[in-house]
Amino acid sequence: MSDQEQASERFSDGDGSPARKRPRPGERRLQILQTVANMLEQPGAERVTTASLAAKIGVSEAALYRHFASKAQMFEGLIDFVDQSVIGLIRQVTDREPPGPQQAARIVALLFQFAEKNPGMSRVMIGDALVLEHERLQERINLLFDKIEAQLRQSLKGMESATPTADVQVTASLLVAFMQGRLQRFARSGFKRLPSEHLQAALARML
Repeated sequence: MSDQEQASERFSDGDGSPARKRPRPGERRLQILQTVANMLEQPGAERVTTASLAAKIGVSEAALYRHFASKAQMFEGLIDFVDQSVIGLIRQVTDREPPGPQQAARIVALLFQFAEKNPGMSRVMIGDALVLEHERLQERINLLFDKIEAQLRQSLKGMESATPTADVQVTASLLVAFMQGRLQRFARSGFKRLPSEHLQAALARML
């Protein structure tokens, strides 16, 4: 599977409608997560509630809790998908590209491709979808960006500079802030302003 194919994988599959009247074991759980993801993709979407989620799927709220102990657990399922996808994309780049600015740029580009293909997940990544939810969810997202920044530091270690260690740390931090800012703009524009807009020119200024 190519980088482009991997980055283009989507979590949500349409409107989250059930394929059968009686989903097989595990299918309902996946359907719930897909429906949450789909709801987050709607521009201007309000906070997802168990009532709105149950209505969207066509089940009772009690039915949701047979598959997830809480709404926070549903969001943890989405964060798991984001985390696994992002780490997988980073691994693809580091396995194929030698360390250096080009490797760092490729990581940023692929993560933006992932967000553009999964717009609802960009709201999870910036914490917008996690407002008023359990604080541990935001902590997990913070940890994900810490992992991304750590990898960018590794990618940039060979960067030529009079003060390489300090400059690597500053550049990695700047790239993460740039990513977060672009993802916020993407979500707040109703997914119209793509994160990858003028990306190569922007990266050239930083790298």
